[in-house]
Amino acid sequence: MKVAVFSTKYYEREFLNNYNKDNKHQLTFFEMALNTQTVHLATDFDAVSIQLNDKVDAAVIAQLSKSKIRLIDLRSAGYDNVDVKAALKNKITIMRVPAYSPEAIAEHAVALILTLDRKTHKAYNRVRENNFSLQNLMGFNLNGKTIGVVGTGKIGAVFCNIMLGFGCKIVAFDLIESKVLIRKGVRYMAFDKLLETSDIISIHCPLTPKTRHLLDKKAFAKMKPGVMLINTSRGALIKTSDAITALKKGILGYMGIDVYEGEQKIFFKDLSAAVIKDDLIERLMSFNNVIITPHQAFFTQEALNEIARITIGNFTDFENGVHSENEVK
Repeated sequence: MKVAVFSTKYYEREFLNNYNKDNKHQLTFFEMALNTQTVHLATDFDAVSIQLNDKVDAAVIAQLSKSKIRLIDLRSAGYDNVDVKAALKNKITIMRVPAYSPEAIAEHAVALILTLDRKTHKAYNRVRENNFSLQNLMGFNLNGKTIGVVGTGKIGAVFCNIMLGFGCKIVAFDLIESKVLIRKGVRYMAFDKLLETSDIISIHCPLTPKTRHLLDKKAFAKMKPGVMLINTSRGALIKTSDAITALKKGILGYMGIDVYEGEQKIFFKDLSAAVIKDDLIERLMSFNNVIITPHQAFFTQEALNEIARITIGNFTDFENGVHSENEVK
């Protein structure tokens, strides 16, 4: 099958090519994202493979349909950047990588917590300048703290297990409660109650129309003063302007994010010599109690290996007409 692979980086190509050693599929790599300006590049292909920052709306899908594209494959779990209804209407199949390494995401969330708490990033920079002072480096014990987990799917469950190992009290909110986690001591409660109870809140739920801006000014108003907020899920789960207000008021004492609602024009690029025109992320970066990482939670050898394996498998299953649980319906 001939596949146009958009938004590819050098590290992805290596893993994808390794799983396509027999060249069963003809992969053509494009660094640019798939959108209305680049959709013409998909002409004469059977399928396109995309990432989260590709914008596959109804207009793009109409062009893909004209080019006789039969498959849109996502190298990610999320698919809110694809107009699913338009794709299905045009008889284009959508497939994804539903889970590749829950551990990678969960462990990164913990890394953000520890860095914000123990300020190791600040200590590192100080010591390199021969400053061995402990001033303003005091943290707090995680043991005994109440951790609120929003979403206890595969990633959220791994995160719960890690934090239980720290001796934390885990409270959670999810429409589907995990009996396994309950047996381990996780206590489910209403979303508002979780906001009121938690010392640290970590988000692990998908982005849907209902969860967009789940964390807004109304949610922040219910939180403990000085709470820590972690987001390694999707950027638009947090209304950034309201988070900035909460930081200024001291409602948010710490914030660690690996995702940002306006990341499409910023993340995965070297903008060190450019002027960033996004005022919201510039304001976020000005807070010394905020850590932003560039959507790197997934970026482990194990995760990339699994993404490549499942992606190539999706191509093969589709070509052979094999039913797959990875299909989006």
